[in-house]
Amino acid sequence: MAKKKKNRRLRQPEDKGATSIYADPEGNVLTLRQELSSGSVKKIKSEMVSDAANIDDIWRRRTELLFERLVVSWEISGLPLDDQAMLIGRYRMADSAEKQWVRETINQHVTTYIPDLDT
Repeated sequence: MAKKKKNRRLRQPEDKGATSIYADPEGNVLTLRQELSSGSVKKIKSEMVSDAANIDDIWRRRTELLFERLVVSWEISGLPLDDQAMLIGRYRMADSAEKQWVRETINQHVTTYIPDLDT
């Protein structure tokens, strides 16, 4: 007896909502969400307070959380990245100048669009 194939729905592209685009002097492009869910805001705020971590640990964790939650895509040298695992991996491998630009861009973006997280 032949098995019936399950009717699988094609996955619809996820709506990323409104985004902002930032370019660095080398032409690399970072696309950031303009909004975060209340759960994401709550998680990021809760990570900023920890007795077990020092200030540097908290700062690094907050930076990565913001990166993970806000970055929709990052085009580097013409190569677009939009997979979350690839994005965070590429950020971790970035040189200090790239990381600084990303941090400054995200901080400016948060100040403009998500003032609840502005520190």
